[in-house]
Amino acid sequence: MRGFIFSMMMLLLPACAGTTITTLPVPDPLRDTQWQLLDIQYLDDTVLKPDTAGKYILRFTSDGSVSIKADCNMLGGSYTYTSPSGLEFGPLRSTMAFCGEKSLYNRFTKDMPFVRSFVIKDGNLHLALMADGGIYQFSPLP
Repeated sequence: MRGFIFSMMMLLLPACAGTTITTLPVPDPLRDTQWQLLDIQYLDDTVLKPDTAGKYILRFTSDGSVSIKADCNMLGGSYTYTSPSGLEFGPLRSTMAFCGEKSLYNRFTKDMPFVRSFVIKDGNLHLALMADGGIYQFSPLP
């Protein structure tokens, strides 16, 4: 029996030698979605929440761009999705209005360049900062 299996393998190997295996691209699960911030959780157990729902919104578009409403300011730029869960934002341009002392705008501008991955769990989007720096949790918007 062993000889038979070996013979079959020898017959099949030349047929497979020139074969190229192609993988299909994985669709971007963030494309054409929008999310509102629920909270930000840092490793030191600090949890920050927006004072009003809808003040912090992420919108991912089909052309690979992202727009971010961060309190009274708007940020915009590009993002790169890498299967299965990689995410990086390109340079983000921003308006520069002062939103008040309790605004999370400064956190957004400081943290977004350090986003490296995401997961969608229980319907919510979780953005992870590099080196386990923190997690931004968003709920979906229609």
